[in-house]
Amino acid sequence: MNLGIAGKWALVCGASKGLGFGCAEALAREGVHVVIVARGAEGLQAAAARLRQDPQVPQGTQVEPIAVDITTPEGRAEVFAFRQDYDIVVTNAGGPPPGDFREWDREAWIKAVDANMLTPIELIKATVDGMAARGFGRVINITSSAVKAPIDILGLSNGARSGLTGFVAGVARTTKLASNNVTINNLLPGVFDTDRIKTTLEGSAKKTGKSVDELRQQRMNSIPARRFGTPAEFGAACAFLCSAQASYITGQNVLTDGGAYPGTY
Repeated sequence: MNLGIAGKWALVCGASKGLGFGCAEALAREGVHVVIVARGAEGLQAAAARLRQDPQVPQGTQVEPIAVDITTPEGRAEVFAFRQDYDIVVTNAGGPPPGDFREWDREAWIKAVDANMLTPIELIKATVDGMAARGFGRVINITSSAVKAPIDILGLSNGARSGLTGFVAGVARTTKLASNNVTINNLLPGVFDTDRIKTTLEGSAKKTGKSVDELRQQRMNSIPARRFGTPAEFGAACAFLCSAQASYITGQNVLTDGGAYPGTY
């Protein structure tokens, strides 16, 4: 399927690896010029090289890495100094650490809200009016399946990402955006085969004395699909939501979790 977005410009955050890279890869393979952002310059340059050398990325597709912390005003200023207008924005930030809410002080909460709620809002604010004026725009926020099924030890993430979800539910339905072909949706990943799950399993192995392989299999067995997702298939879902064909989908929370969420709604 031709997604109808070749030649568009996308800003993809947290794109040096994992789900962010999966989104950048899928978009670049559709001929979308991608500005990829992450804090680590070395990893980001390596990601850019992979995309530029990918035989499935059409010739002439631009890949521009910018190593900044997108959660800071300075980082955002550098991104928008490179290019003011983006047709597609994929927001993405690493989740806050797990723990007991009794141990989190105000600084921990502010940091979580800043990265996982306020930064996406700042990026939306900076781009959607231009999108509306041009008659095309797609914003995809990578959040978490915990928005639908909160996890007790992930209170920082539950709170910050739920705040973003509530904001998006309102702004995505404003007539100025929806009637001008600007959509805003949230992608809610379940368990994907990324560095984050590897780190989590290694931490659990140290605490329980079980092997990483045993814990990995147990986790897979809790998912109806009996496996973890891949960044490539997550990226494909992202690319579809960015497509011309997805223009009637907005304000939605799209679960990609192999059927793990047990609810009807």
